Amino acid sequence: MNILLLMIPVTLLLVIGFVVAFLWATRDGQFDDLETPAHRILADEVNLNLKENKRDKQRKDSNYEPSING
Repeated sequence: MNILLLMIPVTLLLVIGFVVAFLWATRDGQFDDLETPAHRILADEVNLNLKENKRDKQRKDSNYEPSING
């Protein structure tokens, strides 16, 4: 029974902490746009492929030879 005297205040502090963290994240705009980050992952992959293709084309055009040391 004595453990309840410790566990109830600790639980209340944790709940208050989570509520404060949630309100802070909400005010900072963490949950404003949930779809764009998912689409951004796909766009980054496309841009990365375009950059690699452009770099490969430049290497072919300039007779680029990679060094052994990196």
